[in-house]
Amino acid sequence: MCGIAVIVCGVRIELSTLPFLSAPPFERLQFSVEDVKSVLGQRGPDSVGEKKILLQPNAPTCGQESVTLSVYEAGQGTYELGDTTSCGELHFIGSTLQLRGTSPIRQPLVDSCGNILAYNGEVFGGIDLNSYDNDTEVLLKSLEKANALVPDVLSKIKGPWGIIYWQESSRTLWFGKDAFGRRSLLVHWPTVEDPRFLLSSVSPASSVAHGSGVDAGNGNSSHRFWEELPCGVYSISFGISDFGLCIHGEVTKHEWKNTLWKELIEWERNFVVPRPEDLSMSSLSGIQEEKDNALSISSGLAQTVLVVLKESVRRRTSLHSIFQGEKEVVPVAVLFSGGLDSMILAALLDQCLDPKYEVDLLNVSFDGPNAPDRISAKAGIKELKKIAPLRRWRLVEIDADLSKLTCETKRVMSLINPADTYMDLNIGTALWLAARGDGWIHGESENQTVEEDNMRVKYKSCARILLIGAGADEQCAGYGRHRTKYRNGSWAALDQEMKLDMQRIWKRNLGRDDRCIADNGKEARFPFLDEDVIKTLLDIPLWEIADLEQPSGNGDKKILRQVAKLLGLHEVAKMPKRAIQFGSRIARESNRKNFGSNRAANQASAGSVRFHAP
Repeated sequence: MCGIAVIVCGVRIELSTLPFLSAPPFERLQFSVEDVKSVLGQRGPDSVGEKKILLQPNAPTCGQESVTLSVYEAGQGTYELGDTTSCGELHFIGSTLQLRGTSPIRQPLVDSCGNILAYNGEVFGGIDLNSYDNDTEVLLKSLEKANALVPDVLSKIKGPWGIIYWQESSRTLWFGKDAFGRRSLLVHWPTVEDPRFLLSSVSPASSVAHGSGVDAGNGNSSHRFWEELPCGVYSISFGISDFGLCIHGEVTKHEWKNTLWKELIEWERNFVVPRPEDLSMSSLSGIQEEKDNALSISSGLAQTVLVVLKESVRRRTSLHSIFQGEKEVVPVAVLFSGGLDSMILAALLDQCLDPKYEVDLLNVSFDGPNAPDRISAKAGIKELKKIAPLRRWRLVEIDADLSKLTCETKRVMSLINPADTYMDLNIGTALWLAARGDGWIHGESENQTVEEDNMRVKYKSCARILLIGAGADEQCAGYGRHRTKYRNGSWAALDQEMKLDMQRIWKRNLGRDDRCIADNGKEARFPFLDEDVIKTLLDIPLWEIADLEQPSGNGDKKILRQVAKLLGLHEVAKMPKRAIQFGSRIARESNRKNFGSNRAANQASAGSVRFHAP
């Protein structure tokens, strides 16, 4: 995983080809290159690098004009973000959290042809590489061979990614992120107030101080400086204006070349509305043979989901050669509430990870031992020990007091930008604390600082890979609004609501989650959002995915409850859905702090209220 950015100055960029852009009043921010490098360094603590390209018009030759490019190391001059010169400048910045390869790398990478790559992602398939390869280096070679066919290469990648790529031969800047936005990439489109073009994995922390937080009640919000870049592949081709007075760039959005991506983005399910006979197994009446046959079909579908989910976890937890010889390291942790999704991930991780490794289960509570997620986590680890007694499970109890998190809250406000509601802040804070991994465990082992506190010892998880259950609720009807849509409009309305959730998950969830987790030098991985898992769930009839005629904890996420039972997790298979902000009780504490009480917060629809940036 990496942090990536590019700063483009001195270029007039044409945006008319992008229909999703608008021009409301504009938010002004100020920050330097050093601010960008600093915040990216949190994501990639192993190394931070930079490269700069100068675009300069040549004098006309034989009636033609051309652009010469000179490339040199940044940091040798007095360049600051926002400097204006007669030339165009592209300043690339990259930081690295290295999880692959046998030799250290420093991003951005530059090949012998002058191509520059800043890549934040993982290649889990689509491009051939072995356990000794660094996927960023392999990707750079693939892009060089492809020449102008950059979208073809990027469309092959299975896995999460965000990319910034300078193609020397065509004087083109390519950028984008995968079709579901599983890696953050923010964009600032040029405006009259600020003509720079910027891409960054995350907003610099110092920029929040100049932001404008506005109460949701007035609705007169200024346009945020940063936006989540919509998923897809983009390019900017550079040239000279007709009169040779300035350098201009034209933005183009490209189509995916892989039909699989088009199918998954459209998210069209073939079997939505059941026939009466499809639901007969829910009835107490009927022929026993027919019931048995229906149950067999349902169990077979759950087994299919289990197989692809296990393979998804395996892809995301294969420990490449970089981990060899590090027997004491805990390489993988799970964001753990003890709920359905995290229990399934933990059980599958046990099946995929070498038994010699311990597994950290990270649990956040804002109410000590009384938070629902802490209670379910303790019950969950007991159930895990029954099905996997040889694994050493380590429940990391991360206790927090919202009133004492002043500095941390400001930090998270910056990380979730451009999101700015209290709900985003609550979720982001819980994720940030979980990823930091600083908590308590029961019992003692080597290399731990012992601090007696109810039989607990202080512990900090050093796992660099963090498994997250994101995507399970969207695909398996786990939210309360799914039940509401079903009751008001039946199966078709439920299907459309789930489709909407999947098509906006990049904007509402994944960018925010990636930024908060990565700030601690950890990489979030989402097994439920693996391409094969999405395709498999989409091919299953909707009535086999969920049965919302049944009560909560039974019919919602029906298919995953069956998967849990196949894994031997019978207790968690009956647990109702509980979001992290409620299970950890940060929402309750936030409501009391910012609105006075839960009742006042509910009356104000606190979740959608925008906070005021400091």
